[in-house]
Amino acid sequence: MNLIKKLGLSNFLMLLLCVFIIVVAEVLFLTGDQMHGIFIGLWAPTLLGVMIYIKLIKNER
Repeated sequence: MNLIKKLGLSNFLMLLLCVFIIVVAEVLFLTGDQMHGIFIGLWAPTLLGVMIYIKLIKNER
């Protein structure tokens, strides 16, 4: 609970979504669907980049 308060609910949910995406990408990659695994695996760093960008804009204001 302390982690959720420290990060904020929206950031915690986005990080949880990134972990879920990484797990799905690993499962796809290891079961033989490597191209889809790589494609979905690239979503997690993109979401993290968007989170950082939004935080930078918020801190500027």
